[in-house]
Amino acid sequence: MSLSPDLEPRAVLAAFEAIGSIPHGSGNTKALSDYILNYALERGCEARQDEANNVIIVKPASTGYEDAPTVILQGHIDMVCEKAPGVDFDFRRDPILMTEEDGWIHARGTTLGADDGIAAAICMAILDDPSLPHPRLEMILTTDEEVGLDGADALDMSDIRGRRLINIDSEEEGTITVSCAGGARVECSLPYARVSAEGIPVTISVSGLLGGHSGMEIDKGRASANFLLGRILLNLSRSFSLRLISAEGGTNDNAIARSASATFLANPAQTQDLMRAARSFGDSLSKEYRTADPGLTLTVESGNIESALVLPADTSRKVFEMIALAPQGIQEMSMDISGLVQTSLNMGILRTDEDSVKLIFAVRSSVATQKEMLIERLQVLMERLGGCARAYSAYPAWEFRKDSDLRNLLMETYKDLTGKDAVIFATHGGLECGLFCGKIPDLDCVSIGPDIMGAHTPQEKVSVESVRRTWEFVLEVLRRSR
Repeated sequence: MSLSPDLEPRAVLAAFEAIGSIPHGSGNTKALSDYILNYALERGCEARQDEANNVIIVKPASTGYEDAPTVILQGHIDMVCEKAPGVDFDFRRDPILMTEEDGWIHARGTTLGADDGIAAAICMAILDDPSLPHPRLEMILTTDEEVGLDGADALDMSDIRGRRLINIDSEEEGTITVSCAGGARVECSLPYARVSAEGIPVTISVSGLLGGHSGMEIDKGRASANFLLGRILLNLSRSFSLRLISAEGGTNDNAIARSASATFLANPAQTQDLMRAARSFGDSLSKEYRTADPGLTLTVESGNIESALVLPADTSRKVFEMIALAPQGIQEMSMDISGLVQTSLNMGILRTDEDSVKLIFAVRSSVATQKEMLIERLQVLMERLGGCARAYSAYPAWEFRKDSDLRNLLMETYKDLTGKDAVIFATHGGLECGLFCGKIPDLDCVSIGPDIMGAHTPQEKVSVESVRRTWEFVLEVLRRSR
């Protein structure tokens, strides 16, 4: 299914659909990077691609703008890969199937990639139209933003001339984002050696959760399937013998886990009581989250007695403690900006490897010392359990700039176009602007974008009318950038 050619802005949506036809999950962006590079070169623009597959494009100033300051347009080309249960889809091979309903574009059963394919589509539409008035443009399209801002971190910006950067990676029209939290990824690992044991295999699954972006939706009170699974297992282990076989949950560290499951061997004499206790605990969790996550579902299934390689009971208990005792969710709210999450972490991925159980977190804070504090808490917890915690892909906070000519220009333009005042916003989500400001200290940054709902979930959708208005907003800002 394809988008109707009657939808506007056609140039942007056609480019967005072309982007969706090329698999581009994080870590798999080479094909899309090559496509965008060749797209720019075919239109006579300077363009380069680095080893991280970032693409940097220069479009010369249009007539009358030769002396205007360069403007940077920036976004990332990787997307979060999530699909609904039962959907047969290979993100490394299959194109995104887009459709439009009631003014919103969404995919069929998967994430859409509007976060942040819309930025690349706007850049491509500008490249394709030689009649647009604008100053010299530098377009920076980065890779692997969703897994730690890795493309931006690797980018050599020594040849970048622009000192005004418009990031198109926000998700609410009419909002101008001016600062963001810093963050890091933390991998917690608990080693084990399996032993042979006999018992009844039992699988406990948590599903039906809303999930969402761990920066944008962490304040919604939604449940983490990984964390709930840990609570259940730790509770049961206080009364029953559980020897873990496997535990899996979540697919991205920066997406709130929507489902998780664990399989373990139980004592045959205890199995029925254990299953009743698990279901009772599930009922309690459903009551806890009846408002924030009404679809929460816990299932318990058992098999026949069998032999299996398992984690010993004491090691299994340590795994349950690791999941249930690790901090999760909001840790601090800002005392300076009402309603802003200051510090949080998200238990995004739980997995059982060949010789260890791993938890991978996205840690965020607008206060560097609190980010370091959370990393240290995870490290100490893992040391006490006999494991370790490794921090990586750290990125700095993007600090608010008191004097910003670019922000003033966008505010004035938005008011003239809509008759309304734009909202100035600080986000708990991570944006690449912090890394860019670290590389170019006098860089003036803002972040904007169209209305996107359900980012990082299979319910992701983007408003067609909002894309149109955002497109017109960008063009008008460029027209006024003399």
